[in-house]
Amino acid sequence: MLAGLGAIASPARADITSRFTSSVQLSVNAAATQMNRIGSSFSISGNNVDTTDGTTANTVSAGTISSGIYAPGTIAAVQDDPGESFSFTQAFTQGDAIDTTGPDIGDVSPYGSQLSTAAGVAGSLAGTVTSQGALTVVAGGAGTSATGQFVTELQIN
Repeated sequence: MLAGLGAIASPARADITSRFTSSVQLSVNAAATQMNRIGSSFSISGNNVDTTDGTTANTVSAGTISSGIYAPGTIAAVQDDPGESFSFTQAFTQGDAIDTTGPDIGDVSPYGSQLSTAAGVAGSLAGTVTSQGALTVVAGGAGTSATGQFVTELQIN
């Protein structure tokens, strides 16, 4: 019985670990240019018409490709039965020529789809962490980001 009383009176023990972490991350973006080359497309459709490329009847020209640009041949449509209903549709999108040099940042490229951004400006961008873990984060100019973080971890075993 005395052994049982001794267990009740003994103090509880635990290992306690605490960790405190503070950080500030400051970023200034670099200038960048992103381009996408747009390809050529050509479509033709018709009903109750004959087509010609100017040399051969009932022909649709394959066209030509030069420097990566497609140029469709000239297509003419002649109604099969005059006075009857017919339809003829032709559509062409001119693609971008192949640019072998690429633009410098801020230049306009010959490509149809382009996004260019200037470099970020640090301006008043700043961040500090005190020994007590207090964070101070000040926003900068365009193209910048500032992130402050304080993490508390408590582990009890």
